[in-house]
Amino acid sequence: MVKKYEGIIPPIVTPFDEAGEINESCLRREMELCMEAGAHGLSVGGSTGEGPTLHDDELCRMLEIGREFVGPEQTLVCGVMRMSTRDAVATGLRAREAGADAIMVTPTAYNVLVPNAEGMFSFYSTISREVGLPVIIYNVIPQNTISPALFHRLLDETEHVMGIKQSVGGIQALYADIMETAGRGRVYAATDDMIYSCFDLGARGAISAILSVFPAECVEMWECARNGDHQRGLAIQQSLYQKWQCLGGNQFPIRLKYALKVLGRDCGYCRSPITYLPEEEKAAIRSAFAG
Repeated sequence: MVKKYEGIIPPIVTPFDEAGEINESCLRREMELCMEAGAHGLSVGGSTGEGPTLHDDELCRMLEIGREFVGPEQTLVCGVMRMSTRDAVATGLRAREAGADAIMVTPTAYNVLVPNAEGMFSFYSTISREVGLPVIIYNVIPQNTISPALFHRLLDETEHVMGIKQSVGGIQALYADIMETAGRGRVYAATDDMIYSCFDLGARGAISAILSVFPAECVEMWECARNGDHQRGLAIQQSLYQKWQCLGGNQFPIRLKYALKVLGRDCGYCRSPITYLPEEEKAAIRSAFAG
């Protein structure tokens, strides 16, 4: 069966217990909930899943669990968030062995080690060649953005780079990628509070935190975009817009987990040092999610 690598691919939170270990029963619950809502795949080890805090063995275990829920036509994506080409390749190879269908690779982030465009071309082309899995660029690092032109070049000159998750620059940056590549590459939405609008502009799917919190609503928005039901899709986006405004920014995972707790889906703790959420932020989340 041919995988489409499109649609609603929720990035699953990584539930930790108080000792910082992965709570596998809670992880399974979240994966099952998303897939039962009609998701087209799952993603582990991204920003929502606190990917930089996970070592390779943990990523592999999460992929093994994910394979229990992802069918042959659906997509299992592994986040790769490493600070060198060598380490990204090593993690990508482990992910392939553990059953990942694609890897979502973040540009290097440490400020004085940010390369130029040629360095990032080498980074992604080496990963493509050495790992041999479909590669989604995770364009999330403000000081090291992948331009539409560089994305286009990677599509043309590598075998496995096939998409970009656009997380910096908002919906305008997503549209710039779509216009630059004229539908050749897959552009995935990650503007949580305007996700239907991203679909309406031509995004080939989404790998975005809102999908994990509201999977059924996001599946419906995807179907609305495909079926031309603009009024309904926009109405769902508008119903979620205010809820999302209290979640973004620094310490995002702890706010997200608190919102899930408010919704009756306790996902435990974040890994240190993301350990403290002020009471006023908790109150704002409770108020936003009460309706």
